[in-house]
Amino acid sequence: MTLADFPAIAFAVMAAWALGTLLSIPARRIELLRYPAYGIMIAGTLLLGWFIAAYWVVLERPPLRTLGETRLWYAALIPVVGFLVEYRWKIAWLKYYCMGLAAFFLGINLAHPEVFDKALMPALQSVWFIPHVVVYLVGYVLLAASSAAAWHNIILGFRSRQEPLGYSIAHYLALLGFVLLTFGLVFGALWAKEAWGHYWTWDPKETWAFISWMAYLGYMHLSANHTDRSRLQWYLAVSFLVLLVCWFGVNYLPSAQNSVHSYQSS
Repeated sequence: MTLADFPAIAFAVMAAWALGTLLSIPARRIELLRYPAYGIMIAGTLLLGWFIAAYWVVLERPPLRTLGETRLWYAALIPVVGFLVEYRWKIAWLKYYCMGLAAFFLGINLAHPEVFDKALMPALQSVWFIPHVVVYLVGYVLLAASSAAAWHNIILGFRSRQEPLGYSIAHYLALLGFVLLTFGLVFGALWAKEAWGHYWTWDPKETWAFISWMAYLGYMHLSANHTDRSRLQWYLAVSFLVLLVCWFGVNYLPSAQNSVHSYQSS
């Protein structure tokens, strides 16, 4: 299983998500359609997970080196967050946002295919490679879901005086994501010390990772001080843009051309 097989897999996954979503509309009235709709959406996610696992075997390394490879993980993980939220809190709408985001990142990979490459540079041959990248990926997934929930709350507005459940979900997801961002920074510093001899060098990627962490620390501070909920929703909705700059945008900065993280821009 290589990137040559990816287009067929990606279209099949997105078709499953789209079909499951369409079936969910009549499933609101016809109970018999509920489980088939849900099953088709889960099947699409499992298919993408299977592709990543098979790709890992062929590569003989974790598919976490390039931006495209991290997008694959992102697309596979964010629908899982939506499913888990529905299972735990009985909130169904978040999974549709999550599948939409996942399809968007699959689309980016389809538009910008990568070169099949087994190589893993020496700096990546570290015990911190997988923990650092995976922790950050899951953190980004949770914060993306938090942003989607915040946008949902903004669009619908607060229609009652009671605390909307969507706000609670956005907050809990942001809290979990912030914790993982913190671990990601720590793991990255330990990895940098092992690979380059310094915990921190203010590399462009490191700088934006710190800015991202500070942005969500600001949210935690505002939340602890009981800031108006509508303002917090806007804060969460916009903060994810900072993460996107850290993840993608920083690679296009002139200062990033000599970055020690340039291996991720492939």
